[in-house]
Amino acid sequence: MPNLTQSLQGRDIGFLRIVARLWGLELLATDTEAALSELVPALLDPKLVAEMVESLPAQARAALDSLGKAGGRLPWAGFARRFGEIGEAGPGRRDRELVYLHPESGAEVLFYRALLARAFFDLPAGAQEFAYIPDDLLPIVTHAGPAGEIEKKLLPLGIEPGAEPMGRPATPKERLQPLAACDRLLDDATSLLAALRMSLPPPETRIPARVLTDFLSSAGVIVEGKPQVEPVRTFLEAPRREALEHLFTAWLESETFNELRQVPGLVCEGDWQNAARLTRAMLLRLLTRVPDNKWWSLPSFIQDIKAKTPDFQRPAGDYDSWFIKRASDGLYLRGFSNWESVDGALIRYLVTGPLFWLGRMELASPLEGDMITAFRVVSNVEQQTLELRLSAFEEKGKLAVNSNGRISVPRSTPRAARYQIARFCEWEQEKEAEYRYRVTSGSLRKAGEQGLKVSQLLSLLAKNAAAEIPPAFVKALKRWELNGSEARVEVQTVLRVSRPELLEELRSSKAGRFLGEPLGPVTVVVKPGAQAKVLAALAELGLLAEGGDPNDNGKTN
Repeated sequence: MPNLTQSLQGRDIGFLRIVARLWGLELLATDTEAALSELVPALLDPKLVAEMVESLPAQARAALDSLGKAGGRLPWAGFARRFGEIGEAGPGRRDRELVYLHPESGAEVLFYRALLARAFFDLPAGAQEFAYIPDDLLPIVTHAGPAGEIEKKLLPLGIEPGAEPMGRPATPKERLQPLAACDRLLDDATSLLAALRMSLPPPETRIPARVLTDFLSSAGVIVEGKPQVEPVRTFLEAPRREALEHLFTAWLESETFNELRQVPGLVCEGDWQNAARLTRAMLLRLLTRVPDNKWWSLPSFIQDIKAKTPDFQRPAGDYDSWFIKRASDGLYLRGFSNWESVDGALIRYLVTGPLFWLGRMELASPLEGDMITAFRVVSNVEQQTLELRLSAFEEKGKLAVNSNGRISVPRSTPRAARYQIARFCEWEQEKEAEYRYRVTSGSLRKAGEQGLKVSQLLSLLAKNAAAEIPPAFVKALKRWELNGSEARVEVQTVLRVSRPELLEELRSSKAGRFLGEPLGPVTVVVKPGAQAKVLAALAELGLLAEGGDPNDNGKTN
């Protein structure tokens, strides 16, 4: 950070005289360069600094203490919200109205005593304006040792080294209904990969398909929306704990996984950019302060972040340039007044979404199905326990095959096997721990278009089935492979008359072209969309038919 001389350079002689007066010093120099040389050494006198700090008003002292605990600097936007702005006053008005004697904020008190300066500093996310204590003044003010050591401890965006955790422990009510960490992310990802490979719409999964896609894209399993053959195979064949760890590591470092644009109920518009990876690192650092094995209040955690470091994702404290609207009513959420709806919602989503899905967080609520009100960070020891639990869950489950072509696949079945089986089948509604599929002529035809063979399906089923595959089903698959579809079930409109003569008369009328294949002497198929035409023709012949659909529009191909 700049030192005191650098911080005061550019100030007029009148400002330097104000500083000297407030410190009880007499400034003899008549030009700024000489005044700086005279003033700065006096302001670095530890005894004089201690007296000045002791004499500060409460708000100014609180502002100075906050800067000191943060290593000497804080983002200006957040600092100004807590301790006030510095009023704009040119030298003429300043000296005429003596504004420095009537400061309007704690920040102004410090500013006119040269204990506070503001400047832009370069950060990975770009330049950001900070409030700071001059570098050579900082160790005297804080008694915290050399400024260089403090800089090494400085955490991003003003997080105080060694500070207390944000928020408070959860109350018994907040943690009444716990929800254990799990790894269902892997199962949902398997379903999505199979659907993408089959060019199907995203399936209904517990984790939104868009988020699953972002996880898999970050890990290189999906590229530009398309599953990659070798990465998919590696991911599906890896032990569950390794696959989950792979997703977690990729997520940590991802520049493209953007939690803000995933928050339910928010719509992000425009081409503005947010530093998603830095924001993620910032919030994870805050979470590391929460004690291990301790249930923590989520609402309190969020509110404390708002009070102490609200600009965790806003490098310049800018709450107006991002176009974010509420999906429910289209209201644009701009300004700090909407912090809970955007920034607070992001914190809640990170805890209850990605960290929970990745097995790093346990959650709780007052009642089952209520909003989450508590969380517990899975410690390293507990993470090892989770990994052991996943190791025990070795995906050795066996599936069941019915003679009617239905296949029930437990969640414990190898993911790679379920992925392949799903590509041969129509998907049915899944149960809590079981996926259900059905082999049909249409599903086999689609599988064949992807280069899959019935013999592969039979091999997969034989390897993973709990019992012998029903012989009738095996026979049906092999016949289909040889002959294709040998039977078809259709829904058709059939006309039945009382006498064969009536049918012949109708065929000879102008409606004859709407009649299809005869099914007998008094029955015939009515072509699709032609029911109204046939009914009209019958009426012209003096016959009123039963069973007609009055909504048939009579359209034909």
